[in-house]
Amino acid sequence: MKNIIGIQFKKEGKTYSFDAGELQLQKDDLVLVDTDNGPAIGMVAEAVKTMVPPRHLNNLKKVLRSATDEDLQTRAENSRLEKEALRYCTGRISEKGLPMKLVEVECLFDKSKMIFSFASEGRVDFRDLVKDLLQKFRTRIELKQIGARQETKIVKGLGICGREVCCGSFLHNMDRVSVKMAKEQNMSLNPEKISGLCGRLMCCLAFEYDAYVGLKKEMPKPGKTVQTPDGLGKVIRQNILREEVVVLLEDRREATYKTHDIKITG
Repeated sequence: MKNIIGIQFKKEGKTYSFDAGELQLQKDDLVLVDTDNGPAIGMVAEAVKTMVPPRHLNNLKKVLRSATDEDLQTRAENSRLEKEALRYCTGRISEKGLPMKLVEVECLFDKSKMIFSFASEGRVDFRDLVKDLLQKFRTRIELKQIGARQETKIVKGLGICGREVCCGSFLHNMDRVSVKMAKEQNMSLNPEKISGLCGRLMCCLAFEYDAYVGLKKEMPKPGKTVQTPDGLGKVIRQNILREEVVVLLEDRREATYKTHDIKITG
């Protein structure tokens, strides 16, 4: 049996499982944990669960301790260093005329490495830039190219719905999105209407896909003959979220019915 706890490193980030040991922790507590990149500060997102861990959780990293004032001071110092590195690196990119856009800088808790995430349409020769960064910050430097979806997740912004983009607020996994998902949800296939700020298909299409598929299983498809309270008719449209269908009755009238009020006859 192990005490397993869920930890987030960013408010909108994915939740990772850790071994809490005998520590008494509550949701929203700040803790120092062991990771593949060394120690890191995270926040308790899911309460402790005492359980026999499944096979994929056999080698869990440990929660080292509750975060101390010194740990929080180190995090604040790293945050200031990240901002300084962002300004410096952006300036060097501009001076060198490199075809890349710096998106984010992350400094590991122990300052053993700094990760510079950038977006670019192609390959970039950044060897001279790395030399400048090494000389300036005196630590290991990693330049990581990210895609359009990852860039939008970091930068955020408002989607066409008027709300903050899903990937930057509550979606933690970047699921594959396909045009089939848009068709299943009766969406317009106009690229401008189903594309997000990243220029790719909107993440919400994947997030809502299973719900639409489940609802449609209980609904008669267009073309099906159904028995309604007003007689026989043929389904001509579906309103999936309302769980309603529009039926063309035998007298050529159109009427709307809830799915549970009709019965498929053919």
